[in-house]
Amino acid sequence: MSNFVAPEVKKFMAWDYVVFAGLFLVCASIGVFFAVKERKKKTSKEFLVGGRQMTCGPIAFSLTSSFMSAVTVLGTPSEVYRYGASFVLFFLSYALTIIFTAELFLPVFYRSGITSTYEYLELRFNKIVRLAATLIYILQTILYTGIVVYAPSLALNQVTGFDLWGSVAATGIVCTFYCTLGGLKAVVWTDAFQMIVLVAGFVTVLIRGTTLNGGLAKIWEVAYEGSRLNIIDFDVDPLRRHTFWTIVIGGTFTWLGLYGVNQSTIQRCISCKSEKHAKL
Repeated sequence: MSNFVAPEVKKFMAWDYVVFAGLFLVCASIGVFFAVKERKKKTSKEFLVGGRQMTCGPIAFSLTSSFMSAVTVLGTPSEVYRYGASFVLFFLSYALTIIFTAELFLPVFYRSGITSTYEYLELRFNKIVRLAATLIYILQTILYTGIVVYAPSLALNQVTGFDLWGSVAATGIVCTFYCTLGGLKAVVWTDAFQMIVLVAGFVTVLIRGTTLNGGLAKIWEVAYEGSRLNIIDFDVDPLRRHTFWTIVIGGTFTWLGLYGVNQSTIQRCISCKSEKHAKL
């Protein structure tokens, strides 16, 4: 058996650094722009929910970008390569999640006039419940953010030679900078910008990868021979890695926790100028 030869990892060129620095500069500039533009409207409502004047377009981009972390971008291709394309069934769980969120959860939060899901917990129960949920969310966010910042920093370290912890610090500083200066509007528009960059990158990688590997027909053939196109499995065994039931039912409950009641999601949705925009 021949030994596996690892492919050469190419490093950043001059223009790569220019693009990379430009992305950081644009993100920081958005924060500065809204800090200056909204300097006379610095109420907590304006800062936290954008004065409830946002439209559905940028909010949709922001939500998609926020939950498409480096863990998703790096992990999903690996998962599909090793275990098959069952992940495609998540479109069903996403559809159910969107319906439940728009019709059950969102109207309650939007009509309550709150800026935080934890305010609702205090209104519905008491302050102790609100405090407990807030502490749990803070802990979960710290752990989650640590992973999603470390993953792209590790990738950046591999292709540029940047110091790993320097990359972590730079990412955190830039994100904190534009969030603190510009509030929710800066966060939403930065997310929208990053989403455009992400999609452009995905399309570029798909086109380039397809070209280098002999076209769509060849890729489809290799995937079929590798049993990666076995998508639907109705086995009810809960110990199997992925089945129709675990992805559709389990995935729906998983994503409801993120899109239905998560503070990051709800805060963006209630910033819309109408309930219709929030649902869209």
